[in-house]
Order: sequence, then structure tokens, then C-alpha cells
Amino acid sequence: TMSAAEDAEWLRWVTKQFGSIAGEDKEINLEEFKTALQVKESFFAERFFALFDSDGSGTISLEELLKALSLLVHGNETDKLRFLFQVYDVDELSLLPIWALRRIGVLALTRRGARSPRAGSGSIDPDELRVVLRWCLRESAIALPEERLGDLTLALFEAADKDRSGSITFEELREELEGFPEVMENLTISAASWLKPPLPTERSRQPRYLTRAYWHNHRSKLAFLGGYAGLNLLLFALAALRHAGLGGWVVVARGCGQCLNFNCAFLAVLMLRRCLTWLRVTPIAKVLPLDQHVVFHQLVGYVVLALAAVHTGAHVANFSRLARQDGRHALAEYLLSAGKPQRAPFGSTALGSCSASPVPPAPCPQVFYWTHLSYISVWTLLILHGPNFWKWFAVPGCLFALEKVLGLAWRRAGGLRIVEVNLLPSKVTHLVIERPQFFHYKPGDYIYLNIPAIATYEWHPFTISSAPEQQETLWLHIRSLGQWTNRLYEYFQQPESPSPQPKPLSRSLRGKRCRCWAQVSTGLGETHRLCSIKCYIDGPYGTPTRRIFTSEHAVLIGAGIGITPFASILQSIMYRGRQGCVCPCSSEAEAAVSFQVDFIWINRDQKHFEWFISLLTKLEMEQAEQEPGGRFLEMHMYMTSALSKNDMKAIGLQMALDLLAAKEQRDSITGLRTRTQPGRPDWNKVFGKVAEEKRGKVQVFFCGSPALAKVIRAHCEHFGFRFFKENF
Repeated sequence: TMSAAEDAEWLRWVTKQFGSIAGEDKEINLEEFKTALQVKESFFAERFFALFDSDGSGTISLEELLKALSLLVHGNETDKLRFLFQVYDVDELSLLPIWALRRIGVLALTRRGARSPRAGSGSIDPDELRVVLRWCLRESAIALPEERLGDLTLALFEAADKDRSGSITFEELREELEGFPEVMENLTISAASWLKPPLPTERSRQPRYLTRAYWHNHRSKLAFLGGYAGLNLLLFALAALRHAGLGGWVVVARGCGQCLNFNCAFLAVLMLRRCLTWLRVTPIAKVLPLDQHVVFHQLVGYVVLALAAVHTGAHVANFSRLARQDGRHALAEYLLSAGKPQRAPFGSTALGSCSASPVPPAPCPQVFYWTHLSYISVWTLLILHGPNFWKWFAVPGCLFALEKVLGLAWRRAGGLRIVEVNLLPSKVTHLVIERPQFFHYKPGDYIYLNIPAIATYEWHPFTISSAPEQQETLWLHIRSLGQWTNRLYEYFQQPESPSPQPKPLSRSLRGKRCRCWAQVSTGLGETHRLCSIKCYIDGPYGTPTRRIFTSEHAVLIGAGIGITPFASILQSIMYRGRQGCVCPCSSEAEAAVSFQVDFIWINRDQKHFEWFISLLTKLEMEQAEQEPGGRFLEMHMYMTSALSKNDMKAIGLQMALDLLAAKEQRDSITGLRTRTQPGRPDWNKVFGKVAEEKRGKVQVFFCGSPALAKVIRAHCEHFGFRFFKENF
């Protein structure tokens, strides 16, 4: 219920919205109504429009709109259910003009007997229900065969037709809906956001970065940043004190120079991927924020850029002062003096300006690659320019060089072969690569991949989607999002080995590519090919997901192709489960009690679920064979294009899907036992349920879009959960 003030505000809002969409005649026609309602299909727009248009004039006036909306916003459950019943009773023609009947094709339904096309039936028969459910499926972007639609119709009709009369009355529909309390709580038209005034925004009194939860969840990162800033200030102060008598500009230049010694060497430390991967299995990983090394590398790059600019500017200002005092030498003579080279700071600036993003944009990976090779010249100039830089650079420089040599040797020692390619829905390329004999990795690790047939010098990071226990091959699932990944998909899409115009980087290998492959099968939007394409890999490198098997309660959240690292983890869980233990515990009983996994997969549409359905089906089957106390994995599927259960355009469909899933023990969308939930997750409810279970310390692992990562991170901070984001 609304207060008088809220009711007045609602009235003003609706009047304002009406004026923004109505024509010059102050009436809303069907097309304007459909645009405002934001529906995908015309069926429901026309049904709502016909019910709102009480006088059957073909337009809606402000008075008619306010009357209908008052029922939906202020009405009780019976009023809203009556409206829903009228939507589903598609031959209740006393409310529906002839023009609307012709548009939605309902006239055919009313020509079954002597019933007049303008007479209302007051009940819903199976044919009407089937028509409505078909449009519900379209509105939710769900594609099911006609046979399955018939099963859904039968399941809902049998459940609602209590007296077996062959039709559903209003009272029967209300009785059936009472079994779905989550629907009754908020019966509305969710897509019509313009019907409700915007909620007042409540600003938090305390900034997020000053909350106790934020400092607790980011303590290692904040401690590291504090130590990093403190060390830079200390180095600057010590250098400034040593040169205090040489003038202010010299003090600034020397202080920045000392900080540059440290930061330019630290840049190399942050990109020692093999060393960092090794450190992840040591106690140091609990103290240092190793998962943030790419972000810190970017931050230090900006710091080097700023220090180099200030260092150079201070020297220029000092030389300008000396030139004015001397009077015999111009500023240019000081700047070009052999004893005062200023090349290295400018080199650092050039390198830093090309490091704005830790992952290069897809259209210009070559620019990122070639500009970052300038680190060789920058470090060389720094060794020549700074007399003490070599002391800072000796250890990290040697480790960096050793990693590069090992990587180069590993990459070129022996090329591997892509033995199978599966082109999956939504332009996902599944590569099956022969696994090297001594290649050891952990679930969730990633590698760098190079395919000379696509581009000779381009290396791209991809998460390994197969389990370490799979001995013969490695799997990669690659979504086509950029230039290189699109070329990869198109390369294998051709019925024969393609011969595209050679790219500048791959022209020399034009004749070395394998020019034949065998197509195994095509179906359900997938193409399977056997092939023998040469490739190189570099890795593996560790990620935050290595912590999963040391968690007490792990929540894995994948959005779209973000399931890739978790596919490897879930497969590894399956293999370990067959061996009797899924985590490094002292006993199987302890494993069953201490290790719990909630897997949440969010997809935009139905096709995206096809990528890993076979894996998830196997996991469900193996979990079903376990005793109730030994089941440690719960799966939750969400389809964001599907309308939520409390939307009038989807209530019948979601009820039918629930009823059929309960009857068959199988979800109609994915075929899994786990019911696919419509819409987006309610994170407060999801994490609230996890917190109530009290299975131990909760750690949340996410792979997906940065925007969603921010939302989930904020909820994790609220509940006190540890949050880790996968970068690849």
C-alpha cells in the first residue's frame, strides 16, 4: 500500500510518462504502447493494450491508463489475478476488439462451434493455454520443439484443472497459483518500468572504501600498497638528504631517480609469471596479493611514467638555472652534454604510455607486443644512465632473462598439434591439443597460445578447460570476441582448409599449414573436425582458482564463457570424486564435511548452455550416486533473457516448467536435473543462503564481465566473503 504522498507522486509520474509517449491527440496507440512496454513479441503488448482500452476505440486515454494501472499497482491479489486470467483467456472477446483478434490469430480458436466470436468464455481451455505458452516461450527467447510445448501445456493444464472439466476457471487458476508463493508476492509486469516512479536513491553515509568490510577483504592489497608507497617515500627521502646541499631541483631529480631505480626493477618482478605461479603454493600467497600482479604492474608503469617526467623536468630546470648563472653556455649545451644523458627517463615514458591496459585491445595486439619489446632498450639505457641501477636490477633481471629463455626454449623446442576442433554455438571454438609428456598444471591454470597459421607472432592467454587428470589432450574453449579469435573461428569454419590472403605476420608460413581435415559430424549448431594444425603453448601459469581446493565453502560464478576455468575445476572434482577425495584432507569423512561447492552459471540465452552440458550431466549423475551427506556440489543455472517468475508474461510458462521438471526430474531448457532459473540472480538471496548454511569460511571465485564483477564484489564485502576474480 502507498501513502497519500506516495500516491500523489505516482500519479504525477504516470501523467508525465503518458505525456512523453502519447501523440498530439493525447492518446496512446498500439505501436507507442509496445515501445513503452519494451516487449519482444507483439502478443502480450496487444493483450495488455486490449485490456487497457476499455472502450475498444483502438487507443488508450490517460483516464483508461490510470484506471488499469491503479488495478495493477494498488489492486489486491484478486484484482491482479483477474487481470492475469483475462490475459490467458484469449477468446474472452468481450474485452478484445476484432482488429486485435486478427493480429494475434485467435479468431481460428473461436471457430470451433456455435460460440459467437464476441462472446466471452470465462475459462481457459488447452488450445488457449498452448497459444499463450508458445508466446511466453518467444518472449523469454526459449526454443523448444512442438512436442515439448505440448508436454508443458499438459502439465500445467492437468495441475490447474482440479475438477477435470476440460477447462480452467478463475478459481482453479487462483488455487494453483497459491502453490507458488514467490509468484504471488510480486505479481506485476516487470518490463514496464515506466509504470512505476523511480525509487529514491539512498546514498551510503560512509564511502565504500572506508567501510570495515572493504578493509577486511582487501587487507593484503592495502597493506601491499601501503608498504609500496612507504618504500618509495623512504627512498626519495634518503636520496634527497644525500644531495640536500645541491639545490632544490637536484634534490627532486635525485629522489625521483632513486625511486626509478626501484620501480623499473620492480616492473620486471611483477611479470615473473613462472616465479609467481610457484609462489602461489607457498605460505607467501596468503600474505601477498599475488592475484593482483597484472594490476600492480600497470600501476607501477604509471608511477614510472610520472617519476620519469618529474625527474627529467627537474634536471631541465636545474640546467636552466645553471645556464643563467654561467652565462657562457646555453641550456642546449647542458642537455646535450655527454656526461648528462637524459635518454632513459624518456624511454621509460614511452614504454609506460603503451602500458595503459594490462591486456591489449583486440585490434592492435601487434602494437602492444612491439612497443613492449622496448623494455630491452629502456633497461639498457637505465644501466648506462644510473650508476646504481644495476644493483637493483641484478636479481630480478637475471630471473626475468631466465624465464624468457625457458619460455623461448619451451615454445620452440617442439611444436604441438591441434588434433580436433569443435565449433560450438555463439561462435565458441573448442580446441583439442595434444598434451606434452611432462606438462603439469592445476585446475584453472592458463596458457599462452600461438597458432602460426593465424598469426606468427601473436600469443594470447586462454584458460585450460580440461582437467589435469586428462592425460592425452588439453582443451581450450575460445569465444570469438576480437580480431584474432574471429580469424580462428573463421579459419576452421571453412568446409576445406582455407587459403585466406596472408597476413603480414603469417605470410612466410603460408605453405607450411596443414591443408586437409576431416569433418566428423555437424548438428545442433556444432561442427566437429579432425585436423593436424601446428601450434605452440607457453605455460602453465597459476590463477586465483588454485585456492579452491583449500576452501571450506567455495562459490564458483561463471558468466557465459567465464565458465571455462570452472570447467577444468569441475572435471577435476569429478575425477577426484571417483578416487574418494576431492580436496587435500586427512580423511574422506573430513572431505565430505569441510568441502562444499556452489556452482553458479549465468547465461544470456539457451544456446550458451550447450557448451558444457555433457560435463554438467556427468557431474549430476555422479552426485546422485553419492549418499546425501557426501554430496558436496550444488549447481545453479540462470538464463537472463528469460522473464522472471513474477512477470505476467512468464508466470504460466515458469509454472509449467516447474511442474514438468518435478514430474520428469529434468529441466526442459538444459536437460539437467537442476532447474534453470529465469532472469538474473538476486545476490542478496544467493549469498544470504550461503551464509545461513555455515559450511565454513566462504570464498567466491568469479570469471566474467568487469561490470558484474563489481556487483558481486560489493555483495561479498557486505557478507564478509573473500572475493577472487579470474582475469582470463
